[in-house]
Amino acid sequence: MSGISQRPGAEEWVPPSGGVAALRRAAPDCRGCELWRDATQVVFSSGPARAAIVLVGEQPGDHEDTAGAPFVGPAGHVLDEALQAAGLDRSDLYLTNAVKHFRHHDRGKRRIHDTPTVGQVLACRPWLKAELDRVRPRVLVCLGATAARSALGHPVTVGDMRGKPLAAPEGIRAEAVVVTTHPSALLRVRGKPEWDEAFDALVADLCAARELANR
Repeated sequence: MSGISQRPGAEEWVPPSGGVAALRRAAPDCRGCELWRDATQVVFSSGPARAAIVLVGEQPGDHEDTAGAPFVGPAGHVLDEALQAAGLDRSDLYLTNAVKHFRHHDRGKRRIHDTPTVGQVLACRPWLKAELDRVRPRVLVCLGATAARSALGHPVTVGDMRGKPLAAPEGIRAEAVVVTTHPSALLRVRGKPEWDEAFDALVADLCAARELANR
């Protein structure tokens, strides 16, 4: 596969024992891929160390890279709206990303998001596996194709799989996986006729995850 890193990945930096707090302490030292060089800081996770639902996105964005917390920028605000509409409380959820550093390029004074390469996703996958081992959620919600690829281990078309309860692959600790769109995709249609349908679909997928977690 093109873009696969020749580095060993993050595994040597992942603590073999300890809880989520130990992972958060260790993550800033990770050199499993090159993204740490241009990022402000690692953006690891937020939420309780034991949560019935884990949400995993692609990578931190510009706002998250500055703040050091996931889903605090415009896409995070859309996610908050959808969570509220789905009857979910963000404080009960564990939020993380498939890739822990912000991949971007500079355009003047702006930092423009670049999709992580396959190699970068694979390099960071040991962190996600370790998080799930510690949190042990009932449901893993993958926000977007990059998150789904990290969790499921193969390329995913979101439209074909969204909202359906999927079995977690070997090595991924979750009772079920639900794939949905990343809230950043909704930002492109905000204020347009497509918004209502896109937002309602995201809410429906989050509701499906909630129902699975409550079984």
